[in-house]
Amino acid sequence: MSKGILLPALFLPNISYFHVIKNHEEPILIEQFENFPKQTFRTRAKIATANGTLDLIVPTVHGKRMHVPMKDIRINYDHPWQRLHWLSLQTAYRSSPYFEYYEDDFAPFFEKKFEFLLDFNVQQLEMMLKMLKLKRDISFTDSYQYAEGEMDYRNVFRPKSNPLQNPAKPYYQLFEENNGFRSNLSAVDLLFNHGPQAKNFL
Repeated sequence: MSKGILLPALFLPNISYFHVIKNHEEPILIEQFENFPKQTFRTRAKIATANGTLDLIVPTVHGKRMHVPMKDIRINYDHPWQRLHWLSLQTAYRSSPYFEYYEDDFAPFFEKKFEFLLDFNVQQLEMMLKMLKLKRDISFTDSYQYAEGEMDYRNVFRPKSNPLQNPAKPYYQLFEENNGFRSNLSAVDLLFNHGPQAKNFL
């Protein structure tokens, strides 16, 4: 297996995810053979709205098999979740300083239909790495490795317990005055509020 920092493929990855990447110069190694864990950031992203934190969730196709590798998870389009997600992002961030700056880059992810969740998430990661000016090569695992170590972050990013919950410096958020500072949101929150300076807050 290639060497690098071992990460899961997350949906619109959160700030702690990019904090880890910024603090490691090694290439990124995406886990694609793990048994897909439900109710994680692989299908969930948190954004800040006028009414508080909102979860955006990508629905997946549920087959009969109990254990399905991440690389084989398909996205479910039975409901218009893409349109609803994009409306939520527009409503939440239209007034932020840099939403229009990045709008055309994010829009295709809520227009084009991706078959596999892994492809959907990794293409977002590649785009956001460029926006955050983090140059990293990305490769994929060729099997599941059980060994854990300081470079293994596959099980760190959990919605209910995250040891990297507040890794970034506090930064200006659009609704902070009403709702207080919300930590560890999707990095889109940082990008839409601070644009090219976002990397400085990681």
